Amino acid sequence: QVRLVESGGGWVQPGGSLRLSCATSALSFRDYGAGWFRQAPGKEREFVAAIGWSGDTQLYADSVKGRFTISRDNARRTLYLQLNSLKPEDTAVYYCALAWRATGNRPSVYTYWGQGTQVTVSS
Repeated sequence: QVRLVESGGGWVQPGGSLRLSCATSALSFRDYGAGWFRQAPGKEREFVAAIGWSGDTQLYADSVKGRFTISRDNARRTLYLQLNSLKPEDTAVYYCALAWRATGNRPSVYTYWGQGTQVTVSS
């Protein structure tokens, strides 16, 4: 069983930045595509960003393009999401997920999920 643990969430004012991390126990992490999703209260889980297992493919939701950056460190088996120019509508629980040799923007692509980390953007 692969475990994922997110960290780095918190409260930030509009325009601020955060860096989320997702530490995994996947021994073959380099063979997994990875993604970030988020879920706000009363809303469905939505795609944020994804990165291919080789790192050369990146996908972003239109709402975060140009503000968020996904990256990975295969040696550390860790996924990252840099959040810049944060807006109140970015407030949500952020989840990381892994998919074996796959990448995409649908939750059904992913097999393993973390428990989430809360991001709150408000003044």
